[in-house]
Amino acid sequence: MSSELLANLGLFVLALLVGFEVISKIPATLHTPMMSGANSIHGVVLVGAILIAGVVDSPVGYILTFIAAAFAAMNVVGGYVVTDRMLGMFRSRRDREEAK
Repeated sequence: MSSELLANLGLFVLALLVGFEVISKIPATLHTPMMSGANSIHGVVLVGAILIAGVVDSPVGYILTFIAAAFAAMNVVGGYVVTDRMLGMFRSRRDREEAK
């Protein structure tokens, strides 16, 4: 293994551990709003996948960027769906009936 790969792998594992610690400290009542916001931020990941797709030159690279873009797009849409459902809980009964 190259030293650059080892350094990137170490950084990835460190990010996983820090992310797990941060998420585990969030109370259950704040978890859904925080996650819906975090999922919508994945638009940055989607833009990054599109930019990388422009410079990739191998079939494996195309497949990986397609997978990254698909997962990022699903996460963005999911974040907005969760946020909409969460905000729907705060609408009045009359507003919910009119929306149907």
